[in-house]
Amino acid sequence: MRMNVSPEPEQADADPDLRPLSARSVVLSLLLGAHPPELPVKDLVRLVEPFGVGGPTLRAALSRMVAAGDLRRTDTVYRLSDRLLARQRRQDEALRPGTRAWDGDWEMVVITATGRGPAERAELRTRLTALRLAELREGVWLRPANLDRPLPGDLHTLALTCTTRPDEPARDLAARLWPLDAWAATARTLLTHTAADRAPADRFTACTAAVRHLLTDPVLPSALLPADWPGEPLRAAYAAYQRELTVSVGRRERAA
Repeated sequence: MRMNVSPEPEQADADPDLRPLSARSVVLSLLLGAHPPELPVKDLVRLVEPFGVGGPTLRAALSRMVAAGDLRRTDTVYRLSDRLLARQRRQDEALRPGTRAWDGDWEMVVITATGRGPAERAELRTRLTALRLAELREGVWLRPANLDRPLPGDLHTLALTCTTRPDEPARDLAARLWPLDAWAATARTLLTHTAADRAPADRFTACTAAVRHLLTDPVLPSALLPADWPGEPLRAAYAAYQRELTVSVGRRERAA
């Protein structure tokens, strides 16, 4: 099951946040990973118990989430709201980004729009970061053109987009644009915490942090990555845990 993550990716941190999750975060983690994204309350009660969330705490959290528009309730089944369904789709796509062979070209986005307020500028930065672009200098964003995805059409009203081949060696430029060593160190720490011999609540928390971290993976061509890049092993560890949770839910449903 997909883990709950912050709405937008953040910069990689060499020291991952592995604090226990709130009841709301546990519920969202479970539902963001469910396909279809819905669970009966009886299953939620069983699923959250290993993470220290009791029945009364769960029901209070569910009521607040319905009131806030995070969840919809039909009889005894809770499902994600339309807003969070869109977030789930973005998360699914971001965790398994499509790639293509890299021929040396780079995507470049140069912001040309003027007169925007702080909130609009921040929103655009968030969008560009979610597209796995990195800012070379203010208003100039780059990444290798190895992702199999188009840039959003409305971006052309705000920026000039093109492909380019910088004079700077590609590995040096990638190392300037992304904190690759710090990202790898965090990923290796998370791999340790997602090991099967960890306590269930600790593994769940670590896998939640792993999803957040994977959303900041620049997904560079292998030629530009340091040796032993842990991006794919972290994805594999998360996928294995996701399968375990799916099997666990299926067993509980059959036993009910």
